[in-house]
Amino acid sequence: MRPIIAVPITLLLIIRSYTRRSLTIPGILTAALTATIHASHPSALPFTLLCVFFLLGTTATKVKHEVKAKLTLSSSGSSGGEGPRTSIQVLANSGCASILCAVHLWLYGGGDVPAWVSGGSKKANIPDVLLFGIMANYAAVTADTLSSELGILSKSQPVLITHPWRVVPKGTNGGVTLAGLLAGVGGGSAVAATSILFLTSAGSNLNIVGTFLVLTALGAIGTLLDSLFGAVLQASVVDRRTGKIIEGAGGVRVLVKSKSKPHTQSQEHARKDSGEESRLVNTGADILDNNQINLLMASIVSITGMAVGNLL
Repeated sequence: MRPIIAVPITLLLIIRSYTRRSLTIPGILTAALTATIHASHPSALPFTLLCVFFLLGTTATKVKHEVKAKLTLSSSGSSGGEGPRTSIQVLANSGCASILCAVHLWLYGGGDVPAWVSGGSKKANIPDVLLFGIMANYAAVTADTLSSELGILSKSQPVLITHPWRVVPKGTNGGVTLAGLLAGVGGGSAVAATSILFLTSAGSNLNIVGTFLVLTALGAIGTLLDSLFGAVLQASVVDRRTGKIIEGAGGVRVLVKSKSKPHTQSQEHARKDSGEESRLVNTGADILDNNQINLLMASIVSITGMAVGNLL
């Protein structure tokens, strides 16, 4: 992608992130590095999808933020709601796509444009497969982000994906609603439509209907996988006093019990002040945190996307 286009857009997104507190300072630096890697790809599509994901994700986060903040609690004891995203969260969502961009640059340099983009004959499909993996990554993470940020506003209570008959508090890992699933499908289809519009305008000869359906389906599968992994591999901690889910800042684990008993009076008071004694694991096993779940889901969907893209 041409620097004359990528650099100004990246600067605008950085300014937007800083003024709207969408990202922390380390998050902004990591996002700038991520944008640089994406912009180095010979096709402008990876950078475009990164921008689409960022704009849709941050916009969804701000939708009724005050309402969402009252539905959960922060591990610090304040109201919940998604705060500025950290560098770890940026890597969890875009790390797999960045690796695929880097693999393309390592194998082919910056001058080999995939056949779908150039409109030429498909003599070597590895660049195309890598590009499809990037598209699948952003279909999945966009679907998952919109599903989480908008699904929590559903008027109906979520049910646990592994036990659909069990109603759980809003914000529970693995809790799903119809509104959240529809939002996820919308996010995946937005990435699919962007990819198709971009590639067809560049003279691509790809299967438009098949690609749209596959990317939309991968987005839906991504959000379902994230919910499934969250229900099984991630602990959802509930506050006994309010019945609300406690969220860890930046997607990290929520402390339930100290690893060792406090030895001093000040440590005992600190434990009580943090509300740790009122916390209870409601669902899931404390194996992975939210960022690790996101990265695992994105990696699986990207690999699946490359396999399907090879068939297409």
